[in-house]
Amino acid sequence: MFFFSQPFVKSQKSRAYFKRYQVKFKRRREGKTDYRARIRLINQDKNKYNTPKYRFVVRFTNKDIIAQIISASIAGDMVMAAAYAHELPHYGLEVGLTNYAAAYCTGLLLARRVLKKLEMDEEYEGNVEATGEDYSVEPSESRRPFRALLDVGLLRTTTGNRVFGALKGALDGGLDIPHSEKRFAGFDKESKQLDAEVHRKYVYGGHVAAYMRTLMEDEPERYQTHFSEYIKREIEPDSIEEMYKKVHAAIRADPTPKKIVKEPPKEHKRYNLKKLTYEERKAKLIERLNALNSTAGADDDEEDDEDDE
Repeated sequence: MFFFSQPFVKSQKSRAYFKRYQVKFKRRREGKTDYRARIRLINQDKNKYNTPKYRFVVRFTNKDIIAQIISASIAGDMVMAAAYAHELPHYGLEVGLTNYAAAYCTGLLLARRVLKKLEMDEEYEGNVEATGEDYSVEPSESRRPFRALLDVGLLRTTTGNRVFGALKGALDGGLDIPHSEKRFAGFDKESKQLDAEVHRKYVYGGHVAAYMRTLMEDEPERYQTHFSEYIKREIEPDSIEEMYKKVHAAIRADPTPKKIVKEPPKEHKRYNLKKLTYEERKAKLIERLNALNSTAGADDDEEDDEDDE
């Protein structure tokens, strides 16, 4: 008989390893926060004491765009102002709430809202007409422009990404955000220059209009399904640019958040008994006891009558 003994294998993860093991932050374990980027965005100089360092945070969901001005504190992140793409129907944009042009509108709305809150909206009007060219706000004599740093989260910052549409909207709205024109839609990698006409086309939804025309000619059935909401609202490819111009003007006219009046909830049919209060239960018990006592008294009277007979 032959016996084979296993070779000696050193235990790499010993008891000391597990005693000293420290789990990562919760949002790192969930894959939600890049702490390497975050710490560089929120670190403040010591000689600035408790001065908040603001971030222009942009996030995209399947049906919405979220733009916020946030500062970090020991207690947690403090949101100074926020704007959402689902607010844009109040300003005349009811369809296409997640494209590049909608991101521009959301960034513009947040910028005007913040400056109005700080009473700086008249001093810093920004770039009133979007031309597609790069724009940086110039400081005035009295107050410096509101400064924030772009926070893209875990997003891959490719050229023409929608997050840079929101950045462009915030810049044109009058915010001071350090940036480069290299990631805007229309930047040519070979010539290393920004094509303002291409960028302007994206800001005013020209790429959507071009796609609509292509589908109308090549695939009419797909156009009917893909752009059904546009068709329902009678939005033609030629009218898209004018629609976005009206939206930009409406945002500048009144960027304050609109209060939504919710309808009172409808009364639903109950399929179970309503829960009684203590007083109601007490009264019901007394009523039952009185009913029992009265029936018992009636039975006693009948027995007495039978005995007399």
